[in-house]
Amino acid sequence: QVQLVESGGGLVQAGGSLRLSCAASGRTFSIFAMGWFRQAPGKAREFVARISWSGGNTDYADSVRGRFTISRDNAKNTVFLQMNGLKPEDTAVYYCAAVPVVGGSPIGYDYWGQGTQVTVSS
Repeated sequence: QVQLVESGGGLVQAGGSLRLSCAASGRTFSIFAMGWFRQAPGKAREFVARISWSGGNTDYADSVRGRFTISRDNAKNTVFLQMNGLKPEDTAVYYCAAVPVVGGSPIGYDYWGQGTQVTVSS
């Protein structure tokens, strides 16, 4: 099992910045990649960003590319999401998720945190 705990959400004005953190514990050696997702009221959960645990390869949703940066600190088992140039449409609950390796292969986002609220006022 892998446990994930997010922090760093809050209320910010449009154009501002926030940095989210996600601390992983438990079987962290099994993590292949970690990602951030978000869910706005009345909308489906959507992918935001992803980072591989070993090589640090990253991927972003088009809506956040150039404004958000995902990074990781392997020594602390923590992944970060630096969010700059925030817009009201970025308002959502942000979730951290982990892809574990099972039987030698990554199996998808199998572990999720409880979420942290990000609210961007106009």
